[in-house]
Formats: sequence, structure tokens, C-alpha cells
Amino acid sequence: MEIASLAWEYLPRLLPTALILVGSVVVLLVANYLLLGRDPAVPAEDRLRRQLAMLALTAVAVVAVILSLPIAGAERAQLLGLLGLLLSAAIALSSTTFMGNAMAGFMLRVVKNFRGGDFLQVGDHFGRVSDRGLFHVEIQTEDSDLTTLPNLYLVTHPVKVVRAEGTVVSATVSLGYDVPRARVEELLLGAATQVGLAEPFVRILDLGDFSVCYRAAGLLSDVKQLLTTRSRLRAAMLDALHGAGIEIVSPSFMNQRALPPERLFVPAAVPQVPPPEVAPEATVFEKAEEAGVREQLTAEYAQLQQQLAELGKARAAASDDAERTRLEDEIERAKDRINELKPRLDADAAS
Repeated sequence: MEIASLAWEYLPRLLPTALILVGSVVVLLVANYLLLGRDPAVPAEDRLRRQLAMLALTAVAVVAVILSLPIAGAERAQLLGLLGLLLSAAIALSSTTFMGNAMAGFMLRVVKNFRGGDFLQVGDHFGRVSDRGLFHVEIQTEDSDLTTLPNLYLVTHPVKVVRAEGTVVSATVSLGYDVPRARVEELLLGAATQVGLAEPFVRILDLGDFSVCYRAAGLLSDVKQLLTTRSRLRAAMLDALHGAGIEIVSPSFMNQRALPPERLFVPAAVPQVPPPEVAPEATVFEKAEEAGVREQLTAEYAQLQQQLAELGKARAAASDDAERTRLEDEIERAKDRINELKPRLDADAAS
């Protein structure tokens, strides 16, 4: 009976706290749906801001529940002070990891130096960006493996990004001093042109004790074929030099072996093997390719939404029937494209 009487005594005092707790949970669920779950085509920068907004709303809900507890003012102040102390300690203890990576992720999104699908090199890590999170960046390497790099690592190390507009592809080879420089440059320029590189050029990198180091390079516009073009350039240089009877071997190697002068280190001619119809990049970087396409579709979706709003305003302000008809046609085309993109973006968000 005594327990029952105490329960009836404290139940009315706990009722406001229970109502605030239930209301806070409902508000957080609705806010999570409106900010994160309703529209899958949210750019990475907007998603980060919405996640921070959800974090702030959660903190406000916790404080509201504490303030509604049926306790004395001094005890409530101590509880809030304890909560602030725990929060400060958590931030201080994780400043070099959790918060550090979160702030680094925010910085990378502000800088916008790369996006999904781009080729990225950080230190010894090279691959295409397959995923970007609040705390990490995932790249797909040349072996099709997935490597996770903390955002803090990317901020504290130089990041090399292959531009989508094109990059320079190059390869080096060392030849003896007995080979004429002009002949070598002619052959290497021909090899670079053969593989489709624009504006090819040849540089002499070093005059060594026994050989000259040449670098053949050119501009590749389709960066998705980066690995294939690098391999094809080396193959074309090898074939061009061997086809011209030029040995790719150091004179020091020749001096160590007594061979007749007519003996050349040139392999016999073999039929050329046609390149595979499917480039290896299609298999190696399949996830990174999906990430790049997903970001492009997301950006297009957001642009169409903005365009649709602007066209709606222009149609409402149009006074000419012909102009209004033209705007309505553009609105219908934009809606059709949005309806076409929405299922694809929903499927990506679900996966």
C-alpha cells in the first residue's frame, strides 16, 4: 500500500516529463524523415548540414527532458553541469579521432577538391573514389579492392586528384648513348600518338653514367581509361623501339657479356594481339564508377528541382500565351526527367 501511494503521488509529477519525452521522440523521427529519409537525391554537402541539424535537435531534446524532470533546481543544475562535463570530456578525448575526422570531412566538402568517381592518390594509396562519408573516404584500388582512408589522413597529406577534363599520361625508358636522340624522340612521339594521346612530347629526364632516361607523355582526355592507356603507351614504346632495331638495354650490361656485334636484344616479331573489347577499368573500378554516376545523377536531380521552381515562377509571371505554353513544355520535360531519375536514386539509397 505504501508503494502504491508513493506511485500515485509521483505519477502526476512525472507526467510532463513523459509527455516531453514522447514528443521529443516524435519530433526527432519526423525531423529525421524530413531531413534525411524523404529525398534520397541530397548532395553530400547538404546531407552533412542536415546530419549536424539532427545532432543539434537531439541535444535540444535531451536538455528539454532534463529540464522537465521533477527534481529541485539545484539538482537539475548539477545534472546539466554533469551532462556538459561529459560532453566536453568526450569531445576532448576524441578530438584527434572522432571529432577530428568529422571536422576534416566538413573541410573536404567545403574545399570540394574531388568527388565520387575521381582518381585519387594520397601517399602510397591510389584509386577511384567509391564512397564519401562524414568520417572517411573509400577508394577502389587498381586491384579492385576497397581502401578506407580517414578524412583526417586526407587533410594532413597532399592529395593528388586526376582532373576529369584530362591528365598527362607518361612512361620512361633508358637507352644507351649510342642511340641518336632525334631518332628516339621521333619513335616515342609516334608511340604516344598511336595510343591516342593529344599533344605528345618527349623529355630527357637524366643523363646517367651508362644511359639516357627519356620520358614520353601526352594528354589523355578520357581519364576513365587511365590504366589501359598507361599500359598501351608502354607497349607502343616497346614495339616502336624494337621495330627500329634499338636495344632497350644498358651499355654496362653489354660490357659484361661478350657477344658478336650483330647480336641484338630485340625479340622476334609476333602478331599483334588486339586489345580486349572490355577495358579492365570497367571491372576494377565498378564501385567507383557507380559512385561517380550516382553523384552526377544527384547533382542533375537537384538542378532539375531548382529549374522546375524557377520555371513555375516564370510561368506564373508570363503574360503572353505563347511564352506560357513554351514554359509549360519545359516544365513537363523537367518533370519527365525527374520521374526518370527518382527510381534510380531511390534504388541507390535503398542499397
